[in-house]
Amino acid sequence: MLTIDNQKYNLNFSLTDSLRTRTSIESGWIYGEDMLAREQRLAPKGPTSRYRPPTSVRTVTLQSVLRSFGRSVGSDRQLDLLRSYGEKDIFLHYAGDLNLLERKTVSIVGTRDVSDDGRRRASRLGRELAASGILVMSGLAKGVDRAAHVAAIEAGGFTAAVIGTPVTKAYPIENKALQEEIYSQHLLISPFAPGEPVFKGNFPKRNRVMALLSDATVIVEASDTSGTLHQAAECQRQGRWLFIMRAVAEDTRLSWPRKFLDHPRTRILACTGDLLGALDDA
Repeated sequence: MLTIDNQKYNLNFSLTDSLRTRTSIESGWIYGEDMLAREQRLAPKGPTSRYRPPTSVRTVTLQSVLRSFGRSVGSDRQLDLLRSYGEKDIFLHYAGDLNLLERKTVSIVGTRDVSDDGRRRASRLGRELAASGILVMSGLAKGVDRAAHVAAIEAGGFTAAVIGTPVTKAYPIENKALQEEIYSQHLLISPFAPGEPVFKGNFPKRNRVMALLSDATVIVEASDTSGTLHQAAECQRQGRWLFIMRAVAEDTRLSWPRKFLDHPRTRILACTGDLLGALDDA
């Protein structure tokens, strides 16, 4: 039993209890009727159906979560970028199962305007990590984020979303069904309180929180001006693993990968096994 901010969490679970078996055929999957039904439920919905926010939203401090789930931070001053003016603590608001953070956690992130190849890579990585018992984390945006979340769920694993709006709002609205699934069956987190206004500047803070909550981050596809690079920088500031997909690292049109690859905990990702090996050695 784990206690965080006077709340108790039961951490007794096993991989065999939580993961369901799926069959792989040449990187494809055989779907049962339950998976087909889930796909239909999670499909993007039109603007006519309303988002149903969680009925229970809890609040914890980021500092207590990091301590309780064994994720280090260099010093308290390194959290200054996340603090609200005059505040000592950094608050997280969540719905779902906070116990999931006990698992090894990998963030899969990248552009909203993802290519078909990038979407396939995000899906395959999400699926393979989930099948290995890893908690797949992302930001519930279009593109790479959505592909990673859906793949983890379809593989019978678990996912966590760290969003740039309060958990009582869904953005983009097309992902509202997926967001409802995540807070109901998985974990939805926001560094923004219910009722707090939404600004474009919220999203770098979201990415920094995601980097801290993860053991590693994988960038699937990102331009030189992508907001994803805030997360890459935070990984290196906090000593988290950062992986860059090989197709991105070798793209001569991009300059940002070269700025990160000389860091000792940054690697080019060629296969999921490389990532799993780094997590085992951590």
